[in-house]
Amino acid sequence: MEREWVVEESVAVEASAADVYAAVADPRRMREWSPEVFAAWVRGRTVAPGTRFVGFNRIGWRVWFTTCQVTAAVPGEAFAFRVSSFGIPVALWGYRIEDVTGEDAAGEDAGQDAAGKDVTGDAAPRTRLTEYWEDQRRDTRGAAFVSLLGRLFTGVRADRRAAVNREGMKATLNRIKTATER
Repeated sequence: MEREWVVEESVAVEASAADVYAAVADPRRMREWSPEVFAAWVRGRTVAPGTRFVGFNRIGWRVWFTTCQVTAAVPGEAFAFRVSSFGIPVALWGYRIEDVTGEDAAGEDAGQDAAGKDVTGDAAPRTRLTEYWEDQRRDTRGAAFVSLLGRLFTGVRADRRAAVNREGMKATLNRIKTATER
């Protein structure tokens, strides 16, 4: 099987894009969502492009940290950050947030009732949240070294990281969904 370099998972959330963005755009809250993250230290109070933070992660008895830098912070639309280890690129993580109020679960326009009356004004807010990950450990100086460190610290081989992340993303998205739909 060929190695996966990019993974995406999505979920429909019965909450506004602003509420979903607020949940994902603060790295300090990632411990509430992610099955791997147990803490984050953010430099400064405001999270914006350029903000640096350290993520503390755990799988079983293995514990490691990553250094991160926010690359996108667009309220109600997108949040992303680059992850590195010892200055070497590891991954790009992010969230795309789409207001899909008025669409049904299949993504079809549900803006009219059977009589053709516009009902979008009555619709509860609905957001599509997509989490994505892109492995940056390829064709760069130190990629093999960082892959080895990843195996040592996390116990996950580089060629299995996409599968592990896919399962983690599903758990993360479901936790965000549950929290924001309250």
